[in-house]
Amino acid sequence: MKNKLLLFVLPLSILATQSFAQGSLLDELGKDEETIEYAKYSFKTNRIINMHSLENTAEGVLDMKISHRFGTIDEGFYDLFGLDAATQRIGLDYGITDNLTVGVNRNSVRKAFDGFVKYRVLRQSTGKVNMPITLSVLSSMAIETQKWSDPTRENYFSSRLFYTHQLLIGRKFNDAFTLELAPTVVHRNLVATKAEKNTVLAMGIGGRVRLNRRTTFNAEYIYVLPNQLADNYKNSLSIGFDIETGGHVFQLHFTNSTSMSEYSYITQTDANWGKNAIRFGFNVSRVFTMYDAKKRKK
Repeated sequence: MKNKLLLFVLPLSILATQSFAQGSLLDELGKDEETIEYAKYSFKTNRIINMHSLENTAEGVLDMKISHRFGTIDEGFYDLFGLDAATQRIGLDYGITDNLTVGVNRNSVRKAFDGFVKYRVLRQSTGKVNMPITLSVLSSMAIETQKWSDPTRENYFSSRLFYTHQLLIGRKFNDAFTLELAPTVVHRNLVATKAEKNTVLAMGIGGRVRLNRRTTFNAEYIYVLPNQLADNYKNSLSIGFDIETGGHVFQLHFTNSTSMSEYSYITQTDANWGKNAIRFGFNVSRVFTMYDAKKRKK
């Protein structure tokens, strides 16, 4: 009887031991296979309105942006609320990697050319790596090519140069809300008066609220610390909507800034929202996939 009982119990114990071992092994494999879930679509493009957003252009993708800022609305129907006048900017942003974006732009304001490098140091994620924020570093340089206001004086090429450095720090709190802060330093090689600072410190803040799958409400404000600019310059404030239509993103907005280059909308905005000196504007973003990075990595 004992032998029969042993013959019955022994296979069951062996089977239970094997099942436990397999379960433990599967648990360990599950831990190793735990993935990193990155926050996606914090913003619809790599710009909020004027400011750079937390998003980067994906590897192998070329993002062409065409931007307009019209005249102020204070003349009413006389100039069709500013539509008779416009400044333009055209730019190309390219993703060297998913974390590294470079770009070149031409701005009609003061006939400026600018280029930038943007590198994502940290990316918000959950899962195997829990990172609560996204952090990017942005550096840009611009050159104004308009004719000198006084060609008889001794003018230097270096006086045409401007530099901007930013940290982009933000978090996508949920599908509906994203917030970003942008500590900023702008250096101007030449300023109009001794009272103005060559190096300007500012803080940008921007965000977006998702209205539906294809539309968001965006806003941004750049606060320049006091006693750095001439009295006629104001802080840049912009609000608007992003509308996604497949391969395009249309950004429609109102702003008091004329220029669309980093150094310029931070230090050269001279219109006041309180006096109806508001401009309608838009950005159109169209992306082109130059090569499929996912296939290339396989």
